Amino acid sequence: MDRTAATFFTEEEKQKISAATQQVEMRTSGEVAVMVVDRSDTYRDADIMGGLVFGSLAAFALTEIFFNSLIWYFIPLIIIFFILFAWLTGTIPALKTLFIRAGRKNEAVARQALRAFHEKGLDRTRENTGVLFFISILEHKVWVLADKGIYSKIQQETLNRYASTVTQGIKEGRACDALCQSITEAGQVLAEHFPIRHDDTNELSNEVITG
Repeated sequence: MDRTAATFFTEEEKQKISAATQQVEMRTSGEVAVMVVDRSDTYRDADIMGGLVFGSLAAFALTEIFFNSLIWYFIPLIIIFFILFAWLTGTIPALKTLFIRAGRKNEAVARQALRAFHEKGLDRTRENTGVLFFISILEHKVWVLADKGIYSKIQQETLNRYASTVTQGIKEGRACDALCQSITEAGQVLAEHFPIRHDDTNELSNEVITG
């Protein structure tokens, strides 16, 4: 069964991630958030392409086998199978991903991570030190995004290393441990550049956000 954003982490794992986030924020004024989404785009064009490819093949095979290649049978069959396979492609993630370019996935995840960053208020922290760990399940992609205060001290390449650690952890079936490791490592860097203030407050929830 394909995991959804709501079930990607168990309740115990969510508590572990929240605890790791809380530990980090006890040492830094930076704010860390984790978000998991089912997908970063609907990819309707992939559904259409799946319907065309699989529908054409199915219609051609049936017409050849049962109807002597007559075009009058092929046309209605391809319409029927197009609708069926477009629906199946949209329903079954493994089929949908066959028709999505790697570059398109990267663009979609980056765009959705940026949208989530603003929608969840990570761009409105007092010192502009929000960091988002964004996981998109369909694309098997992890994106780590930070606010301008972070980028004044830390390069995107560093954040990309944290994303790679989480991605590898997901592939190996240890997503929670890899994420907690990356949060902790990011926290060490944040604490160095953005130590906690005496009047620091927790501006963002430490709970895993799903959507």
